[in-house]
Amino acid sequence: MFEYLSLNRAAISAVIIIVLALALVGSITFGLRDSARRRSDEVFGDPLRTSNGWYWAVAGVCSLLLVWYYFSWGAARAYFPQSANEICQVARVDEALSPINASLPAGARFYKSTTLLSRNTAQLDDIAAGLGEQGFNAAEEAELRDIIADIRLLMVISADPASQSVESIAGFDDIEARLRGLADKLGDPAFPSAEQVATVTAEAEGQTKWGLSTVEVPLFPETAKGVKFKLIADDLAAVASDFSKIRNTSPALLAQTDAIKVRLDEFKDRVNAVTGLSEADKDARAKALKNIERLYKRFDDGTIFPPDVLDGVESAIAAVNAQKQAQQGSLWLVRATMFGGGTIVKAKTQCSEQGSGRWLPKPTDVLATFGRIANPDVGFKDVPLIWVRWVPVADIIAFFIPDWIADVLPGSYPKHGDDGSVTPNFKMTVLIIAQGDYASPSIPMLTGHMWDSIFRVLMGLAFGIVLGVPLGIAMGVSRFFKNYFDPLIELYRPVPPLAWAPLILTIFGIQDDGKIFLLFIVAFAIMVISARTGATGTQLSKIRASHSLGATTGQIMRRVILPNAMPEILTGIRIAIGVCWGTLVAAEMLAGTTGIGFVENVARKTSDYEVIWVTILILGLLGLLFDLVMRFIIARTIPWRGKG
Repeated sequence: MFEYLSLNRAAISAVIIIVLALALVGSITFGLRDSARRRSDEVFGDPLRTSNGWYWAVAGVCSLLLVWYYFSWGAARAYFPQSANEICQVARVDEALSPINASLPAGARFYKSTTLLSRNTAQLDDIAAGLGEQGFNAAEEAELRDIIADIRLLMVISADPASQSVESIAGFDDIEARLRGLADKLGDPAFPSAEQVATVTAEAEGQTKWGLSTVEVPLFPETAKGVKFKLIADDLAAVASDFSKIRNTSPALLAQTDAIKVRLDEFKDRVNAVTGLSEADKDARAKALKNIERLYKRFDDGTIFPPDVLDGVESAIAAVNAQKQAQQGSLWLVRATMFGGGTIVKAKTQCSEQGSGRWLPKPTDVLATFGRIANPDVGFKDVPLIWVRWVPVADIIAFFIPDWIADVLPGSYPKHGDDGSVTPNFKMTVLIIAQGDYASPSIPMLTGHMWDSIFRVLMGLAFGIVLGVPLGIAMGVSRFFKNYFDPLIELYRPVPPLAWAPLILTIFGIQDDGKIFLLFIVAFAIMVISARTGATGTQLSKIRASHSLGATTGQIMRRVILPNAMPEILTGIRIAIGVCWGTLVAAEMLAGTTGIGFVENVARKTSDYEVIWVTILILGLLGLLFDLVMRFIIARTIPWRGKG
């Protein structure tokens, strides 16, 4: 059943989107009507005014999910399932034309020849300006300036239309004619033929649907429109390959290059024969000559052309692009409206989503990934997300009893007898219990990444509450406790939890105790401050009234101070839960082999965005669950809050 839902997630998304849209409209309509009905009975600022209103919660959730569906391209996949494959084939055309566009302003703002000439001119100017500091004498410097002038002449020859090679002129004319022919072919209604469509689409029969494999978008064309662009892209790739082979190696350019080579070689031989130079001068002279030689060799490949030689090719490319736009038909509208925040590009071996559709996986894909790693037979890194395992009771008891309890007991551990046997005494029995080394029945216990994270948060929070609340109340009623512990608490409280993490994890290692201790020190400070604030906020009139009625110190603490401090304490617990969650994820990322933070860290390293979003949703939902539990506890424990 789940596999069927996973394979048909696009169709399911189409239904979900309609349901979400209807729920959004219905909830807003109901909410406006209900607000109008209640307006005369409610007063602004009344806490009860914010109760109920479930319809606005529905509206908010539906809005968020619809935005998610849109920017993740989930809506595009649901209603236009073939669009990504067709855009992929259009991207093939752009990929095929990229070698030609790289030489034109369409691909790089400037003509490639213009860029090369500007760069080479700037580098020659820098070399010429620094010759006086390279250790050359006046005669050598003058000759080098003449060589640089000859190299500048190479640029003039390359850019001069009168010096352009005959082969390059004929080559560009051929490229222009072939491009215009392909533009006409792309616009031919009879292209491709039915036979061509059947042959090409047969290759796509075995490929998976959009988003169901590691290849994001199916590579082979699945429609006649896709076949048209794929076949044209193949022809354009051949044209682009021939374009890249064209060189402007005219006789004048080759002659000038050879003359510079001879002159520079002779100069290098004379310079290298000079003796008595310092090592610094030798290095400077060698570096200058190497730079000059590298510059003149750039003209050997003949990639600089006259300024107007590519006008015909550029015009032909514009014709191809115009036909490409026209032949897309309604695809351009789908592309503009349904693929917000990016597009699809063709790489060498696959088509990939670029933009929000890449880093924001579709909701159904996230659910499918959650279902996969939630399967206890699969899990993540061979650990289930959350499951049940049978744990001996001895191991549970051993977790709470430290080994040192046996060490501090009087007496010594037993020695083995002459026959090699060991008879346990009381001290050894306590050690055995502390280590859990005895047979015991097993009980079911939760296990997995989610449970490990929940357990660590609960343990750290519990220790923080048990130790922090009493100290906070004591600081609120005792001069000694306040003045003695306040500087200590305030010294470490402002330090970010992540600043403690490397130190604590280094001391305790990657096991649970280090993470629990880190969460404890986070929760401890919050609970101390909350309890102290609640205790000091007790009205003095209530305390004096209790004294006048004969209440003891313990009764005042239990019946007056503690109830008044409960709102602050419970609010502190809610805050501590959120801070502990954030700290835990960072700690599990730094050091750990299980936990939600560990899962997200591994997914980050492999750029598995779906798993990353699964962990984000899990953390959010678990945090919301904890907060709902705290709201319930607050409502039952201090129902008078806000009603005084």
